[in-house]
Amino acid sequence: MERAVSEPVGIPLDLEAVNHLLPHAPEEAATLLHEAARAGRGDAQTWLGQLYLNGLGVSLDPSEALYWFQRAAHADMPMAMNMLGRCHENGWGCEIDHALAAVWYRRSADHGLDWAIYNLAQMHAQGRGVRQDRTEAFRLFTRAATMGHARAMHFLGQFYEYGWEVAPDRAQAFALYRHSAEGGDYRGMCSWASVLTQTGHVTEAVALLARAFPLAPPHYREALLVSLRASPYPPLRALAKNLSVSPGTSETPG
Repeated sequence: MERAVSEPVGIPLDLEAVNHLLPHAPEEAATLLHEAARAGRGDAQTWLGQLYLNGLGVSLDPSEALYWFQRAAHADMPMAMNMLGRCHENGWGCEIDHALAAVWYRRSADHGLDWAIYNLAQMHAQGRGVRQDRTEAFRLFTRAATMGHARAMHFLGQFYEYGWEVAPDRAQAFALYRHSAEGGDYRGMCSWASVLTQTGHVTEAVALLARAFPLAPPHYREALLVSLRASPYPPLRALAKNLSVSPGTSETPG
């Protein structure tokens, strides 16, 4: 999750101290954030909500995360709006409500947050909470990708590869996959690895897939293992033998 950096006057928070404490003393970092969040500081409220969502430095508590995201969102914090949308989309601390999720994504997107633009694009692409509209999804993925959003680059690449709402352009698709991979998105890494395999760079593909695999959630890793095991390329089949679905990861950020 990207955190907002606006600083309300009169409510001090040592951001450097919080960043320093989080890796090795998350409870102390959470204490600092609690103090600033209770005093009404929106960036601290957003950050604190993420800690409760991840169970970092505090008990895992999606309902508490929702509470702090709500407070920060109503204080016009774009990332909090986006995360509130994520809560409503996934049922974190509340009932699933795709329509309400789309409302919050749109509000955050109106503030120019790339994650919200990406999430809203997904809602339009899949017709969840809004009317399915691949033209609008293409526009939003393009906007987010232009801002450097790695995950949006991957999905935009699929539009170019398969000719969805745009003339097919494999060169553009492959360039987007590569940029997505370079940005650290596991989907982009897997798609670029597929391109590398097709062009004879199997060793590079294996190395990239080995990096991507632990970044992906379990359901994606399971599907990837099935694909690798059925690959006609021995190095990819060998890679599958060295990979494991557990332990799982989540995609809560953004």
